[in-house]
Amino acid sequence: MTDSPTSTGTDFIRTAVREDLASGRFTRVSTRFPPEPNGYLHIGHAKAISVDFGIAADFGGTCNLRFDDTNPVKEEQEYVDNIMADIRWLGYDWDDRLFFASDYFEQLYQYAVTLIQKGKAFVCDLTADEMRAYRGTLTEPGKNSPYRDRSVEENLDLFTRMRAGEFPDGTRTLRAKIDMAAGNINMRDPVMYRIIHATHHRTGDTWCIYPMYDFAHGQSDSIEGITHSLCSLEYEDHRPLYDWYVREIGIYAPRQIEFARLILSYTVLSKRKLLRLVKDGLVTGWDDPRMPTLSAFRRRGVPAAAIRNFAAMIGVAKNNSLVDVALLEHAIRNELNRVAERRMAVLKPLRVVIENYPEGQVEHLTAVNNPEDAGAGTREVPFSKVLYIERDDFREVPPPKYFRLTPGREVRLRYAYFIKCVDVVKDASGDVIELRCTYDPATRGGDAPDGRKVKATIHWVSAQHAVPAEVRNYDRLFKSERPDDADDFMTELNPDSLEVLPQAYVEPALASAQPGAPIQFERNGYYCADLDSTPGKLVFNRTITLKDSWAKIESKG
Repeated sequence: MTDSPTSTGTDFIRTAVREDLASGRFTRVSTRFPPEPNGYLHIGHAKAISVDFGIAADFGGTCNLRFDDTNPVKEEQEYVDNIMADIRWLGYDWDDRLFFASDYFEQLYQYAVTLIQKGKAFVCDLTADEMRAYRGTLTEPGKNSPYRDRSVEENLDLFTRMRAGEFPDGTRTLRAKIDMAAGNINMRDPVMYRIIHATHHRTGDTWCIYPMYDFAHGQSDSIEGITHSLCSLEYEDHRPLYDWYVREIGIYAPRQIEFARLILSYTVLSKRKLLRLVKDGLVTGWDDPRMPTLSAFRRRGVPAAAIRNFAAMIGVAKNNSLVDVALLEHAIRNELNRVAERRMAVLKPLRVVIENYPEGQVEHLTAVNNPEDAGAGTREVPFSKVLYIERDDFREVPPPKYFRLTPGREVRLRYAYFIKCVDVVKDASGDVIELRCTYDPATRGGDAPDGRKVKATIHWVSAQHAVPAEVRNYDRLFKSERPDDADDFMTELNPDSLEVLPQAYVEPALASAQPGAPIQFERNGYYCADLDSTPGKLVFNRTITLKDSWAKIESKG
């Protein structure tokens, strides 16, 4: 298991765990991460994973992976497989402790029978709409179901027949018998089982009744001997119900502790909303690099260490608050700056011919792979008479404080020579299509011997050796800070979240770039080869720009 970056921290959860161990309430620590296999994991889950696995590691304990697969209509094996791959990518492992709530279906059924026998559960014939009407409001109590006083024998008979498949979906439920006047609505005779005639991804058609999450959750923790059930804050109001179930059934009780979930600016983290984006074709899939899923981050070239470091930065809090996405981007840049090798790539090419460079000559210039890592070494970059530079690195009529290439001005080519623009070639429409330049052979890799200076250094690739590529510049998927606050979050989609540059050129060292491996395109940003790349067609995704708005905020603070 990878050491959690939160392992040295102190927070209210770790304090509570220490107190439990000191008091003898528990003699060990066992946590679990309990995803529902109804979608891909997102950045919010990464925080929960870091808490669950990190706290277990801190105290020499264990962390189980348990899928709460209690709704066959929404769950798929694809999600199970992807969730496991994402957790391993983050650097965590559950060893041999892989469990499913469906492993406990028979035991959960017997628990339900126990509650019926104690007069604490009943079969209800109210429809979903009727049940809502009976439930009451936050200020008004609910009223009892007319089926609440069925005898134990009748409830046992009906529940057995529900399991046998005698009744259609939605016609009956099993409900806990608690208190319809309870101030906590979760305690107003909640549903424990519903009828669903659907094939389960693990149990097939063995079952046609399925436990509700609230019924399966606490009992599954109890069965596994979990000591600390760590949940996000929305489950705080459900804790009295979980406690009621284990108390009435008479089984071991874990301790539940709630913490703030991640709310990230310019992002939605609802699986329902993310699924809508996928189903409506507004993204290419769960791993579209604009999505906040861990699969998308991986495809976009974000290192797992950056996600773990971000989780450590935001820490564990008791109250929900909005986290600036710039902090996540800062964590990504910090890690990429450390590990990404540098390469030159021209995204919007402009042809440059060096008139006084020898025809047919090719030089191999030495370039640094990563100035942050001396061990990364160097590489050789070919240089020839015809080059490509960025179109934005030339202005025929320069604006104020523009120091790059213009007619008559010298600039430095990265790792190479000073060049001066002596002529501009245009097409019939008046658009610049080529620059004619001269170079100073005495400036190779350094300053001019006569001491003259230039104010700009630009990157380039040799046209003869350049490798064509498609570059996809990804930006934030939403244009507003809080897209969830809109009446329809879809109206907040950023129309400029993807820019495709189909005619870019990269240096030859990138011809064999591996998907996901981090690269810095010098002066352009951090990139990685996409899964769509083939030897005949390179495709690069922008992971993130070079500009770090969070670092600027921090420096001002």
